[in-house]
Amino acid sequence: MELTIKRFDKLTLQELYEILALRVSVFVVEQGCPYQEIDGKDPYCYHVFLRDGDGIQAYLRVVDAGVSYGDAPAIGRVIARRRGCGLGAQVLAAGIGVARTRLHAGKVRIGAQTYARAFYEKAGFRQSTAEYLEDGIPHIGMVLALE
Repeated sequence: MELTIKRFDKLTLQELYEILALRVSVFVVEQGCPYQEIDGKDPYCYHVFLRDGDGIQAYLRVVDAGVSYGDAPAIGRVIARRRGCGLGAQVLAAGIGVARTRLHAGKVRIGAQTYARAFYEKAGFRQSTAEYLEDGIPHIGMVLALE
């Protein structure tokens, strides 16, 4: 499995296509949630993904501070094609590393689907907001202190 970390303007067309196809297949189609997947934030992100001979297997984006949250970078669109085999945890660890080393962040914020709370807690995130609905799906705000 090969780890790739790129800013938006460095992605190839093939990589961008695979990323968007994976995100839409899960967040829109599988979850039955019609929403604006292409939200204008991708140009302000590091795109972090694991790829093998069959394509992108896990992905997330690290959003620059000030785009999603004023005080910290955000991690979002965390996805693994195959669940339960550790790829999500691997890509999350890489994303946290990007926030720490490339964005020099003191903390990272996420808006997590509530069912995934334990997954993020294993990486050190702590709940920071009450549950709220986003696109009809329960979410919670979470924060990870990096300092």
